Amino acid sequence: MMKKVVGKVGVGLVFMGILLAELVGSSTGAIRHDYGDALSKSILFFEGQRSGKLPPSQRMTWRKDSGLRDSFQKSIGESQIGIKHIDLVGGYYDAGDNIKFNFPMAFTTTMLAWSVADFKPFMGTELPHALEAIQWATDYFLKCTRMPGIVFAQVGEGFADHNCWERPEDMDTPRNPFAVSKKYPGSEVSAEMAAALAASSIVLRSSNRTYAARLLSRAKTVFEFANTYQGSYNDTLGHWVCSFYCSYSGYQDELIWAATWLYRATKLPYYSNYVLNNIHKNRGNFAEFGWDTKHAGINVLVSKLGFAKHLQPNPFVTNAENFVCSVLPESPTTKSVAYSPGGLLFKAGGSNMQHTTAISFLLLVYGRYASSLKKTIQCGNVVVNPPRLAQVAKRQVDYILGGNPLSMSYMVGYGKKYPQRIHHRGSSLPSTDVHPEKLECQGGTSYFFSSNPNPNVLVGAVVGGPDINDKYPDSRADFPHSEPATYINAPLVGLLAFYKAH
Repeated sequence: MMKKVVGKVGVGLVFMGILLAELVGSSTGAIRHDYGDALSKSILFFEGQRSGKLPPSQRMTWRKDSGLRDSFQKSIGESQIGIKHIDLVGGYYDAGDNIKFNFPMAFTTTMLAWSVADFKPFMGTELPHALEAIQWATDYFLKCTRMPGIVFAQVGEGFADHNCWERPEDMDTPRNPFAVSKKYPGSEVSAEMAAALAASSIVLRSSNRTYAARLLSRAKTVFEFANTYQGSYNDTLGHWVCSFYCSYSGYQDELIWAATWLYRATKLPYYSNYVLNNIHKNRGNFAEFGWDTKHAGINVLVSKLGFAKHLQPNPFVTNAENFVCSVLPESPTTKSVAYSPGGLLFKAGGSNMQHTTAISFLLLVYGRYASSLKKTIQCGNVVVNPPRLAQVAKRQVDYILGGNPLSMSYMVGYGKKYPQRIHHRGSSLPSTDVHPEKLECQGGTSYFFSSNPNPNVLVGAVVGGPDINDKYPDSRADFPHSEPATYINAPLVGLLAFYKAH
């Protein structure tokens, strides 16, 4: 059978609709983007999500201190684990609410660290800001893991918080901390936190060796806890977490993911052997990657690290390339994604941009790995050259920045046209500088329903994005499309750094 070759000098033979979208972006794809400006703003966004005592260097000045009494109230599980008080000030709010969900926060941190680990040479003057964003999370995770045998999984009660529309600076909803323990395990959140600590130790090593060593030591301890006392936090904390960040893929993927990052940080055979000995537990959907499911990320990262290359065939490479083939528009294999008429990569469910940025990140990482080996990827009868992966990822980044049928940037504050009414409490309510009086729980309701633009620009925030037909209503109430999230931005940081330099 004749093979089609894609990637070296063009896109080859692709589906006509996607080809047209890639070439012209529905008449907007030719826009030249300032990837450096977008990179700066994508990192600045994290300052708008900070919880705790803000530093003098805070650049998003409409945000103020918040959550300063986190954990002063009675802890959930006190009768079982004996917690009376622990300082849990700091960390990030995940999206447009005021809760600290540590499972997606840890994934965000892992991806920020991976962005720096692989694309540091291209970050330029934004590197210190990226490292600061990472350390803001790791300082908090050190607090969450400092009690032996206990890992804090969440601060704040989601139902109470979501019943209010108030600034983080005004929060008066319960700030109870939720923990997992030996008796009440939560391996997915604990292992993801171990991954975040290990990955962060790699990128912080050159600037603060002592601090990085502390992160790595804690990562090892938390990994052993997660592995020794296996169980899902769904069973322990399901009532409080499962309406927001339930773990649907189980926790084995997080354990393998954490071991992979610990191997990258330490090069110790103990961790690579753990991954290899648990291959059979990484048989989930090879095409899924995000805060819940790590399979595609594991396969790409292990392939890149090379410690499974003695296996023939190498299941990690096989699955990584199956993932790639399931995403490429021209691949004849079964697709794991759809594409909008304008060319946006799309998966079912809300907040689609989380899939767009995470999958594009993996494509770029694997494409660079394949290029270093001068290897092609076989997708059925189509032969794909590595540059094609970077091209597909870049098309997604360009779509986010305005190369789409609406000519709208989905990054707030970037470009001439961007979302004005994002689903975000702090952004949509007047700042304390403008309105110093406290806004009670329901005090912001009129602002929520207002058709006016948000008064505070959450610079760099990438919203959930348009629907499958490239439509975006720009409605605060339409949270699946208008709400930003930290785990949308984190992979985008690495992508933007690369395209800034290329």
